[in-house]
Amino acid sequence: MREETEREIISRQRTAGRREEAAGVSRESAGRSRNRSGSSRKPEAVPVRKENFVIQGTILAVAGIIVRLIGILYRVPMTNIIGDEGMGYYSTAFNVYNIMLILSSYSLPLAVSKMVAARLAKGQYRNMNRVLRAALVYATVVGGLACFITWNFASFFATTLFNTPFCVYALRTLAPTIWIMAYLGVLRGYFQGHGTMIPTAISQILEQVVNAIISVVAASVLFKVGLDTAKVYGKDGYAQAFGAAGGTIGTGSGAFAALLFVLVLFLLYRPTAKRRIAKDRSGSVDSYRQISRIFFFTVIPVIVSSGVYNINSVIDNGIMAHGMESLGRGKEFLALWGIYNNKYMLLVHVPLAMANSLSSSLIPSLSGAIARKDRKAAIEKTALAIRFAMLIAIPSAVGLTVLSAPVNNLLFRGGNNAEAIRMMMIGASAVIFLSLSTVTNAILQGLNRMNVPVRNALISLALHVIALYIMLMIFNMGIYSMVFASILFALFMCILNAIAIRNTLGYRQEMVKTFLLPAISAAFMGAAAYGVYRGVTLVIHSNVLGTLLAVLVAVAVYGVLLIKLHCIEEDEMYSMPMGRKLTRICRKLHLM
Repeated sequence: MREETEREIISRQRTAGRREEAAGVSRESAGRSRNRSGSSRKPEAVPVRKENFVIQGTILAVAGIIVRLIGILYRVPMTNIIGDEGMGYYSTAFNVYNIMLILSSYSLPLAVSKMVAARLAKGQYRNMNRVLRAALVYATVVGGLACFITWNFASFFATTLFNTPFCVYALRTLAPTIWIMAYLGVLRGYFQGHGTMIPTAISQILEQVVNAIISVVAASVLFKVGLDTAKVYGKDGYAQAFGAAGGTIGTGSGAFAALLFVLVLFLLYRPTAKRRIAKDRSGSVDSYRQISRIFFFTVIPVIVSSGVYNINSVIDNGIMAHGMESLGRGKEFLALWGIYNNKYMLLVHVPLAMANSLSSSLIPSLSGAIARKDRKAAIEKTALAIRFAMLIAIPSAVGLTVLSAPVNNLLFRGGNNAEAIRMMMIGASAVIFLSLSTVTNAILQGLNRMNVPVRNALISLALHVIALYIMLMIFNMGIYSMVFASILFALFMCILNAIAIRNTLGYRQEMVKTFLLPAISAAFMGAAAYGVYRGVTLVIHSNVLGTLLAVLVAVAVYGVLLIKLHCIEEDEMYSMPMGRKLTRICRKLHLM
């Protein structure tokens, strides 16, 4: 039944694509259709609109980077308030929360956007409205079930699974947020299906701003309550646990604020939607059973793939907690786990915003090319997505390595950052492999090979667990077992995904411009950044000014080297955000 449903979807996409091409209004090539003049001939190239998914991805990437920067800023005072132990409870609770989120609502924006876009392209406004209703019913049932499980089984997760009983408070506080996120995912997907990422981007920023404010305030208040509770019961840990729960209150508050924002946008758009429904002359009305079936077969592969891909954090948490306890290092585990998740991984995930955003915008674009049997376009999009991701990931990894100490000391001023600095210097390469695995996952999903990332993730997870156990229990590498095992997981995914993409498309990865030249440019960039930082701090002894100047010099050096080494050609710059402006600047500086 699943294969028949997928063929039905692809058939409809092909039909819609042919109709759109004849009318000259294809959504994917909207920027080029102005040159068609009503003709079905191949249009002249308009470089600035060549790859719309890059532009759309950049919108989400900018929002994603802002969100992550806010996340860093508010976690600094939170860490100062509740300490690394409290952040350990916070991270443990979020491991369960993330899995529940994946099972309930993580796939909703993608599924809703694909189904809404397909019906919008064919003028089936009634069916588009039915998709929205079916998705809201799904969100109600699945989101409510995930909330129920998280609340009622919080003690099991905290005590039995993770051996951290005090994180039960943060877990129960997070439970309602899962239900809120399900509805938020549906409405975000609805607007994405209309071809705009702006509501999603703005709501993400709003969500994080509210989250930051409430988290810090609630963590501070509840930490004091926990101190009083500890005095009453004569047992330590309540202050850190209550403080972590305060941080998760902020998460729920941010999600609720974002839901209110997109709900207001939806209500403002509702009259327009009703007028479109009234004018619907498509003559096609899908039953709710049919829509629900298609929705189910769209959601499930994404859930399984994401679940397998992310469940390693839960498994890792359990292995590390019980393993460190058996090695007699249980007391130091929570603090190290908090540093790993809330300092090391927090910084690693900032440059990953571009890879995640590219993936969100790439899937529908690549699916359209496959539906039209345009293999050349699919290969071009694949190459561009991988290359663009590496242009960001490689210098980010180098920068985090050479500026590990300045960045950590700038952001996390309270306490000793020696472990966080060491983790970053050793494990910054995770940025490259995580970015590449994220983008290649999206490529396979866009190629309708939904099961392949699941299989690859299962294989990688098994190898990852074996490697983690050996490094922890045999070589006694402590938290660094986690650092290396995470890199290995992403590396295994990259290799397996690359093989699958080559077998599907016949695509062979270009190496020089995608990896070699960016690596050479990043190496000189890293040397320049480190030299500037050392020079500034020797003269004026300011870590803040030294770090900021080093970053600015790094960006300039890297950009100039990319152009001078012909890693980026002039015509390729037009495909990038603000490509024309960047080209004019480069010409004025005689770089081109």
